[in-house]
Amino acid sequence: MPDPIRRLRHLGEAIPTGTVSVGVGLVISSITAYAFVVVALNALDGSAKAAFSAFWAVVFVIGPGFFLPLEQEVARALAHREAQGEGGRPLVVRAVRMGAILTTVLVVAVLVATPWLSTEIYHGDNLFALSLSLSLVSFCMLHLTRGVLAGEGRFRSYGELIAIDSSVRVMLAIGLAFAGVHSAGLYALCLGLSPLIALPIVLLRGRPDLRPGPDAPISELSANLGWLLAASVLVQLVSYAPLLGVNLLSTEADRDIVTGFASAFFVARVPILAFQAVQGTLLPKLAGLAGAGQHDEFRRGFNRLMVVVIGIAVLGTLGAYVAGPFVGGILFKDFTMSASSLALLAAGSGVFIVALTMAQALVALGDHRITAIAWAFGLVASLIVMATISGLELRVDLGFLVGSAVSALVMGIALMAEQKKMATTSISALVDAIEHEPIEL
Repeated sequence: MPDPIRRLRHLGEAIPTGTVSVGVGLVISSITAYAFVVVALNALDGSAKAAFSAFWAVVFVIGPGFFLPLEQEVARALAHREAQGEGGRPLVVRAVRMGAILTTVLVVAVLVATPWLSTEIYHGDNLFALSLSLSLVSFCMLHLTRGVLAGEGRFRSYGELIAIDSSVRVMLAIGLAFAGVHSAGLYALCLGLSPLIALPIVLLRGRPDLRPGPDAPISELSANLGWLLAASVLVQLVSYAPLLGVNLLSTEADRDIVTGFASAFFVARVPILAFQAVQGTLLPKLAGLAGAGQHDEFRRGFNRLMVVVIGIAVLGTLGAYVAGPFVGGILFKDFTMSASSLALLAAGSGVFIVALTMAQALVALGDHRITAIAWAFGLVASLIVMATISGLELRVDLGFLVGSAVSALVMGIALMAEQKKMATTSISALVDAIEHEPIEL
């Protein structure tokens, strides 16, 4: 058998089956999440459309922002117990208690802030308060379950959960659209309902095997929780800064801009959609390198990933300028943004995914603190630009680009200083970082 064929077969045998499932799940999730947005925004008009887009930003800053770190720590701690032959039930019970407390605090905070949110974000639709509260409860359940599945190595179920959740969400939205529903709050409710439908479907097929084990002190789940939490919330704030900014900084005279910006924002997110899909398709190859024992491939694998990501960023920006308005007009019924403004917004998305790829590498190297600090610098830079530049569209577009660029610069400097650590770290750490940090549009 020729050497290249033998190497390919060996690499294929080394790829964990679950990794393929996670990759497929990421691809399906990215496509269906985008389809959900297209269906929802086309079913809504005027202030309802603006309110829904703002709600989307709020729920994905708070939900994954606070619960994804808990998922990551549960997965890490449970995997460690599995490797030691210790049962993980006490650990999961501890995590559930922590999640319940965090959810209660967040829901109470949301309810207290509802009058302000209703005025500034929801445009008077109080159904959003119920949708946000339910979403926080279901996101907590979703992320805890994903953490348990990842910690036990059940990546097939993990990938299925990601895919089914987003697929159920878009099916609910299609049902509402066919029924002629124009309530933004009901489309928002889909975000809270979809995990509650997806979880039983996945868990009935393969329940986690939580064996009794030694007590779990809170420190077992908090090794990096503080920095992970800070980085998670900050990255979501940087990601959705333009969508939140256009709603919070607008005046009555900007009503048309705010309404049209929602569609343009998601057209400009196409590079992020492509980024998640590409990461999903590359996961099996990266995991195969680790499974084949090629542990010196971290730097090479990361560099290959960066080349692809930078290519996506450049093509996404050029595509937004050349064909963005045409594509936007096809996808959304009231698309209005100019090619130059759309290209600037897409450039922000492109630089953001470059920064996010660097962040995943830093997390894989154990540099959680630097990651959080980099996103903090980026958010501050974004806010400064939005506060000093005039023109609503320009200030939020440029703020997103500058904020993402500052974060990418800080993380790039940190990675240059970590070349020695890259040479001794297994590429499986990068695979874990990608698997455990799926992003939303």
